[in-house]
Amino acid sequence: MKATKSAQERLLALQSLDSSLLQLRHKRDTLSVIATLEEKRSAFASTRDLCVAAETEKSDIKHELSRVEVDVEQVVARIERDEKHLASGLGTPKELEQIQHELGSLAKRRGELEEVELEIMLRVDGVEERIKELSASRDALAREIEELTIVKDRSITEIDSAIKKTEQDRLDLVSAIEGDLLALYEKTRASGDGIGAARLVGAQCEGCHLAMNAAEVTRIKTLPDDEVVRCEECRRILIRV
Repeated sequence: MKATKSAQERLLALQSLDSSLLQLRHKRDTLSVIATLEEKRSAFASTRDLCVAAETEKSDIKHELSRVEVDVEQVVARIERDEKHLASGLGTPKELEQIQHELGSLAKRRGELEEVELEIMLRVDGVEERIKELSASRDALAREIEELTIVKDRSITEIDSAIKKTEQDRLDLVSAIEGDLLALYEKTRASGDGIGAARLVGAQCEGCHLAMNAAEVTRIKTLPDDEVVRCEECRRILIRV
């Protein structure tokens, strides 16, 4: 294939733009803030779920406390009723004795219920403290996520702007490259890890970084400037500068 020396040299400029585009897109896809943001979102979801579970646990404990409080109130009401009856002196000695015995049993029952009530109240305090800590962690993570999202969006906007400019520069340059030469470059680039053209420096191809044998170097030197040369090893277009 034939192409003017200046047309071949434009391929190096085109390759530089294509390499920049690859780097910019890779940078956008691998921003460290994206991974950090995902970690924070995962931690937020976990903390939020723990907070909801703790709130549910608190609700269940409070229902349990309410039932015990009702039991205590009932026992207290029976104690007050029996004490009034006993204080009135009405009834046979046997009935009064039974009331006295019942008061002893009720007092014992009241003590047991109040111990249970205290234990449940301590559980409520414990779960409320846990909810407070979880809520603080959840809210802190939410703020971090908001801040990281701003950083991510700003970074992506900057990279996208650079990509857009580079793509426009590429379009402008492509219009000045011959069709056949451009087609060969694109085909080679597609199968060459994104590199379609490389400099020939001395006896080394900057595409695959392998040195050519002396005979091949001599042969290339004898070729006219408009001859399109390709590397024997990687088949990339070699630009003699």
